[in-house]
Amino acid sequence: MKAALSPLFALLLSAAFLLTGNGLQGILTPIRANMEGFSAMAIGFLGSTYFSGTVIGCLVCPHMVKRVGHIRSFVVLAATASAAILIQALLIDQAVWGALRMVMGFCFAGLAMVIESWLNDKTNNNTRGQVLSIYTTINFTVITVGQLMLNWSLPSGTTLFIVVSILLSISILPVALTQAMAPPPLLSVKLRIRWLLNTSVMGCAGCFCVGLANGAFWTLGPVFALESGMSIPSVTIFMSVAVLGGAVSQWPIGKISDAVDRRKVIGFCCLLAGSMGLGLAWAHGHSVSATLILVFMFGVFAFPLYSLSVAHANDSVDREDFVEVSSGLLLIFGIGAITGPLVASKFIHHFGQPSLFVYTALIHGLTGALAYYRITKRERVPAEEREDFIPVSQTSPEVNLLDPRSGKHP
Repeated sequence: MKAALSPLFALLLSAAFLLTGNGLQGILTPIRANMEGFSAMAIGFLGSTYFSGTVIGCLVCPHMVKRVGHIRSFVVLAATASAAILIQALLIDQAVWGALRMVMGFCFAGLAMVIESWLNDKTNNNTRGQVLSIYTTINFTVITVGQLMLNWSLPSGTTLFIVVSILLSISILPVALTQAMAPPPLLSVKLRIRWLLNTSVMGCAGCFCVGLANGAFWTLGPVFALESGMSIPSVTIFMSVAVLGGAVSQWPIGKISDAVDRRKVIGFCCLLAGSMGLGLAWAHGHSVSATLILVFMFGVFAFPLYSLSVAHANDSVDREDFVEVSSGLLLIFGIGAITGPLVASKFIHHFGQPSLFVYTALIHGLTGALAYYRITKRERVPAEEREDFIPVSQTSPEVNLLDPRSGKHP
């Protein structure tokens, strides 16, 4: 293990700083927007523009890296994101913030692609699974740390924006100073909707619905907690325990899905995530402890759904098609994440803050019903043709090349 990680230390360190900054800016933006009097619709718009940027980044950044190289691309993207978050602190305007959020999404997608392609190039078939597990663990851990850093200063000031900028700037150093050879060109993503639907209706629908629900949660969840009467420290705990719930449940739920029809597990998780959502809507403004328990359980059942959907889709294809399927599903997730905050904010505008989780419960309920319906329409993939479950991040298509189930290894 030590031998496998030694050449990757600088890259993982860059990833840690980068994702910590991402975690902090992700919770800081909606909280500050709410303090500035942005409407629910405006905050939802900020989430949609961010995810729009990530989708565009996944499509455009491979061409940029091919032209100027990995290190220059990383430096330019990190510097741009660092400047964007500082401009966001200086110019409090809904339209300006919308444009800056799109820039941030674009930059974070490109930065993740560069780091993940480098990690893939420095691993082999024997260490790929270990590296993916470590990278996923770092992802969950430092995003949580970033969210908790909101307690360092008042969100109404500029200090936290400066901290995000510092973290993004520091992330440049390990990559810029590395002596490692640049990896091969980044993966160019294709989105063949008809082929993906023919491959797995449930995989496509699952990833899209996860985008609808999770995009709304990440964008509007902090405001839900703040408007329920929680203090800023309690809001950070609210978001962090949701991440913790998703982190601890990935492997147990995934391993269960290896033994039974994955669609049954998807349906079961959707129905329980929906139930937790309805519980959160009921608990809003009544009980902080009940809200924290319910959001933890929400994370337990809602966050593994993306990996379950990807695993189900890849059960139906050859290993050589794994990366294309997973990358296409990531873009489908992104389209859902663009749509979700807008629709959820419309719910909140008409029915109040508790309706955020009524919305997610509706999405999860429909997805669960579809999963059980699809069981009646298509036979389960035979056990000998299925791959083991592995949790995957929703960062960039390059992370799919790290997956040891993929046939596209150097």
